[in-house]
Amino acid sequence: MFQYVTLAKDKTWQPGPYPGVQLLILHKNETTGGVTVLRKFAAGTTVVAHSHPQANESVYILSGEWEESGVTYTTGAFFFAPRGERHGPHIAKTDVISLTVFDGPLTVA
Repeated sequence: MFQYVTLAKDKTWQPGPYPGVQLLILHKNETTGGVTVLRKFAAGTTVVAHSHPQANESVYILSGEWEESGVTYTTGAFFFAPRGERHGPHIAKTDVISLTVFDGPLTVA
């Protein structure tokens, strides 16, 4: 049996760090500050280039079309950004939902 189980339907979406982005926190590691989240990007949302100084970021696109560096990606694309590495801008061509893991505190620079 898993030590932790949650259902997305029992969680509440909350505003993300950028307009047009919402987060649904599935799990938070109280020791590392890392989080596993669903992220919802409204169509047309652009997230400017940025970095996460305290966490590596792993992203898996569950649905939608996402533009990164002039290339459009869709369901099944996976991205990894090492801690402190600048990435983006990200452009949601349609509504996008991703499963994202930050292995440390979710901070943005």
